[in-house]
Amino acid sequence: MISEAPAATMLYPGILQAYNEGITRLSTIDGLDITKSNQPADSSRTQCSPAMLSTSAEILIQHPGLSEEVFGPSTVIVSCNSIEEMERIARGLQGHLTATIHGTEEDLKEQHSLISILEDKVGRLVFNGYPTGVEVCPSMHHGGPYPATTDSRSTSVGTAAIQRFARPVCYQGFPDSSLPDELKNLNPRGIWRLVDNRLTNETGFHAPNTSLN
Repeated sequence: MISEAPAATMLYPGILQAYNEGITRLSTIDGLDITKSNQPADSSRTQCSPAMLSTSAEILIQHPGLSEEVFGPSTVIVSCNSIEEMERIARGLQGHLTATIHGTEEDLKEQHSLISILEDKVGRLVFNGYPTGVEVCPSMHHGGPYPATTDSRSTSVGTAAIQRFARPVCYQGFPDSSLPDELKNLNPRGIWRLVDNRLTNETGFHAPNTSLN
């Protein structure tokens, strides 16, 4: 229960202040129920109290600011009376990193229109799971439309994240002896590379006409 949730430690006082101000701002909205943890929080240690806010789709539509993130241990629960209300709320969302859908395989088929809306709003769709777990693999993505990220083409996790920190350089026609180890045909470092559009870490082969990426 949220009332028994322990205090959370924020990164630094500025984030704690922003969290408290955000919860105070939302708690003034009529038609919004707020439940806070009754566990002690020491502000001198940048601790804050977790909070859960509950409201209806009608109130959220009247106060779109409710959908804006309050960074910290808080959540907003919105009760909808119909799929039409749910889709209307989804269309009004800003860009987000992820969206989670809890249900059955049949629910996915029946609510295809809702999923189509969410595809335009987030960078990662999660089914019956939680978005915190990440893995360094090609299929992992953690970015979405602005304001979730300033460039929705990039990701902060997964193998593609390296593109944020790398400047591509092409070596055309260079002899193998003059190439960096990462590009040599023998692959002396044994790293994963794309060779003729095939991902491989093979070593010891010689293919002078091979295209390396």
